[in-house]
Amino acid sequence: MSVNIKIRDAVKKYGNNTIISDLSLDIKEGEFFTLLGPSGCGKTTLLRMIAGFNSIEGGDFYFSEKRINDMDPVKRNIGMVFQNYAIFPNMTVEKNVAFGLKNRKLPKEEIKAKTDQFLKLMKIEEYRDRMPERLSGGQQQRVALARALAITPDVLLMDEPLSNLDAKLRVEMRTVIKEIQNSIGITCVYVTHDQEEAMAVSDRIAVMNHGDIQQIGTPKILYQRPANLFVATFIGRTNVINAELKVKNGKTMLALPGYEVEMNNILKDEAKDRKVIASIRPEELVVNKDATEGIKATVDDAVFLGLNTHYFVHFENGEKAEIIQESLIDSIIEKGTEIYLGVKTEKINVFDEEGNKNLVEGVLNDYDVYRNGDK
Repeated sequence: MSVNIKIRDAVKKYGNNTIISDLSLDIKEGEFFTLLGPSGCGKTTLLRMIAGFNSIEGGDFYFSEKRINDMDPVKRNIGMVFQNYAIFPNMTVEKNVAFGLKNRKLPKEEIKAKTDQFLKLMKIEEYRDRMPERLSGGQQQRVALARALAITPDVLLMDEPLSNLDAKLRVEMRTVIKEIQNSIGITCVYVTHDQEEAMAVSDRIAVMNHGDIQQIGTPKILYQRPANLFVATFIGRTNVINAELKVKNGKTMLALPGYEVEMNNILKDEAKDRKVIASIRPEELVVNKDATEGIKATVDDAVFLGLNTHYFVHFENGEKAEIIQESLIDSIIEKGTEIYLGVKTEKINVFDEEGNKNLVEGVLNDYDVYRNGDK
């Protein structure tokens, strides 16, 4: 059985140091929800509060309608997968997977059936008699996941579970984790600092910084319409360019280095003469090699990566930018070449001068419900 998770006004302190203050959050039943942010932002602290491993200095935590603040971690019926796997080195794969079931004193037949079920589900049947030292990192992580799921938890908590694996195994295991979570339908709270990993597995993501949630949304929303400059720079690559909004003859123009483009999607109340910050992702700049208008730039370097070529350029005012363009079959633009860049205006984002607010229409932030006091 899966549950929804409700957090209201959470506070976490270590001495006089407040790590999390007044944080509220709803995680839907059966949802794959990720806490994403840089090291020290509070994401693991919050996960451990849900698990019962950290004290709670304020607020309320619920699994469905049951308040869990004072509930023993053992009674919360959670499965936990850690960064370092935490599987028992002195037990075989089979005994590791069966460990939680034996602790619950289930009948031997049921323990055997469930152990077999999850060995098969995680594709580690053939390793059932092996000791952990004879397994690869990916195999050990499958054992940890099988052990966590075998007890049929209400919630699966995962703390940086793939960070110790090499790049290829990380991609493989994130696919496995998402497939298993989909097939079982369990509520999953996942912690990572890897934005690509978060986007690959999550139904929704909460981007955190300094103990506060900046934005909650689907990977698509966070990438295409970040709520502020922090989210824009943390989710994927982006070029941050100092710019100005100018209203001319009823049109809102974005003044970029040496070039102006019309913006049809600026919020009406924000469309006025002002300094702004433009966030333009590398694929939102278009190379017009033979054009004579656009943002004038000089190519500093080109990196061929197969499908795409990355160009590093500087503008006339000295600002630098990165461009990603589908690789051409015949040539790569040489260093020192002067080019003109077009802009995909419907995709770019424009923030106020402080970077605190996106001025473009279509920004969705599920966290605004709590900020506006509707809890």
